[in-house]
Amino acid sequence: ATGPGWIDLAEGAKRAGRPLNDADLASYLMYPKVFSEFSGAIRKYGPVSVLPTMTYFYGMKLGQEVSIEIEAGKALVVVLQVVGETEDDGQVKVFFELNGQPRTIVVPNRAFAATHPMRRKANEGDDSHVSAPMPGAISSVAIKVGDALKAGDVLLTMEAMKMETALHAPRDGVVAELLVTAGAQVEAKDLLAVIVPPKA
Repeated sequence: ATGPGWIDLAEGAKRAGRPLNDADLASYLMYPKVFSEFSGAIRKYGPVSVLPTMTYFYGMKLGQEVSIEIEAGKALVVVLQVVGETEDDGQVKVFFELNGQPRTIVVPNRAFAATHPMRRKANEGDDSHVSAPMPGAISSVAIKVGDALKAGDVLLTMEAMKMETALHAPRDGVVAELLVTAGAQVEAKDLLAVIVPPKA
């Protein structure tokens, strides 16, 4: 059934990327937009709900130690040691201890992203979104907004690791948005184009 105020629970499960438990269902019914955004964060970063609230929102300070309980009786102790210089692509090396063992990861610098526009990411489960399958450079673009496409038509070509790859239209449709031009550098899952169903 559909109608005003009707909630599509299948849509909620699709947004979450998993079946909804009772807590998920309550969150989705009360705050569907917030629930969808938080579910996207979980898909991208893992089970962030185990992080302390202040750490989730503001990150850690140098020298800070945080205990993260990942399940009953099992905790990870993280100590932030050093944050490196931000590279031209906005990535930064972070040095930390995990249960006493030194670790290094490379992550995006959120402060850099705030002053340098980042490319939109494709929404998982949105059939209209065409995303970059890997990091690389756009070699050529064969479409423009408004073009009618048939499944299999070439959309653009990408160069990555000295190999060129053509991306094809996954289905019939019309180009509603084109977010890249030849020469653009993209990361995996960056949104390249939006292709909507053809009008009946």
